[in-house]
Amino acid sequence: MHVITPLLLAFLLLLLLPSTEMKKPGKGRGLRGARHKLRRDRVRSAGRHSRSGFPKLVPQNCSELTDSGEFFVDCQERRLTSIPISNTWSQKPKHLLLAQNRIKVLRDGAFIGYESLISLDLQQNQISLVADGAFVGLTQLTTLLLQHNRLATLSEEALISMPNLRYLRLYDNPWNCVCLMDSLIRTVQVPSNRNLGNHARCAEPVRLKNRKLKHVDPELLCKEPDPVSDPKDKETDPTQPIEPSSIRGKQDATTLCHTYIFPQIRMDCSNRGLTEVPTNIPEDVVHIDLSHNLIRHLKARDFQGARSLRILNLSNNKMEDIDTGSLNGLLHLRELDLSDNSLQFIHYGVLEDLYFLSQLKLGGNPWVCDYSIHYMVYWIHLHPGVRHAGLLCHSPPQHTGESVEEYVHSYNRACPKDRQHNRIDQEETDPELWNTPMEVQGELEEELEPSHLRQPQKYQIFRLS
Repeated sequence: MHVITPLLLAFLLLLLLPSTEMKKPGKGRGLRGARHKLRRDRVRSAGRHSRSGFPKLVPQNCSELTDSGEFFVDCQERRLTSIPISNTWSQKPKHLLLAQNRIKVLRDGAFIGYESLISLDLQQNQISLVADGAFVGLTQLTTLLLQHNRLATLSEEALISMPNLRYLRLYDNPWNCVCLMDSLIRTVQVPSNRNLGNHARCAEPVRLKNRKLKHVDPELLCKEPDPVSDPKDKETDPTQPIEPSSIRGKQDATTLCHTYIFPQIRMDCSNRGLTEVPTNIPEDVVHIDLSHNLIRHLKARDFQGARSLRILNLSNNKMEDIDTGSLNGLLHLRELDLSDNSLQFIHYGVLEDLYFLSQLKLGGNPWVCDYSIHYMVYWIHLHPGVRHAGLLCHSPPQHTGESVEEYVHSYNRACPKDRQHNRIDQEETDPELWNTPMEVQGELEEELEPSHLRQPQKYQIFRLS
């Protein structure tokens, strides 16, 4: 009995050793840690193999959408710091939207698995480094947006992987135009690459500051600076003049606004402190947001060339006047937002080109209910398909809060009858008007019409005795 007891104790100790080992630090925290790891691996596997029937995990609530038959993934404003794994999605996307995130580096092979991409939007990140092999595999890519980042240099090697690239946006990056940029600058200056690198400008060195990459002489990039000359003299080097400040300060729509390509070409120019409509709006833009600026006046030809525009948002500005002709050419415009401005009336003819307008927002303006407001109601009456809102009288006090349409209807019901009654009484009681020649009667009838509606006389009538 005394011999068996030690043997049993030794056997029990051997059975307890494995469980003790698993509880030691670094061993997976026992069976519970092992089970947790197994469940985690199963979830990852489900994310990688969407066809297995397990629920997929979409990173940071990205959206999978289809537009015009093309599948795209929207990961904008998701605080991403890296590119999502390609096999996360239910199918291969044609468009990947990664704007307004926190991505800092694009490493080699960053887009492996995204071989079907046509457009890639990486604007408004914090990208400061792009490896030469970052875009490997993107042979079908036609559009790459890298504007509004922190890129100082970029090699042509990074673009070789994209033979079908047609649109490359690089502006609003602090480009250091030195020898490392030689190959890229030569590439964007090839005549057939007219849509690569437009508007991008050098930030350094000082002698090339604000010079467009398209206009930099590549032969000067790799020349060593003169060590004898004073560095301060470079700022006033007469051989490399800097563009005048007036030209630098005049920004156009492309460099000033954020441009989004898919699912439709949209420009966000809101909250820019603009006092006028920016110049050079691209003709293929569908949606422009100019809200929350300081624009007071729309001038003729402000939107000249924006032939594809469907939606125009001018709300929350300080708009006081809209010239006739300022909206000319916007034949396809469907939505116009003029709310929350300082408009009192709309000039005659301003809306004449808006044949397909379906929505008009007018609220928050101090509309004055007098004869100048009649054109607005006249145009709305002729376009019953236009949904409108916010057209209320702000002054004079007796009409404040009244619908402008109701004001105009009451005006038309009251005034013409009074005028007609007074004219009949005058004709019946004034002998001097009896047997009045026809041309004089015609002049009296013409005086009853508003001056801007009078038609020029084509014929002159003579009475023969």
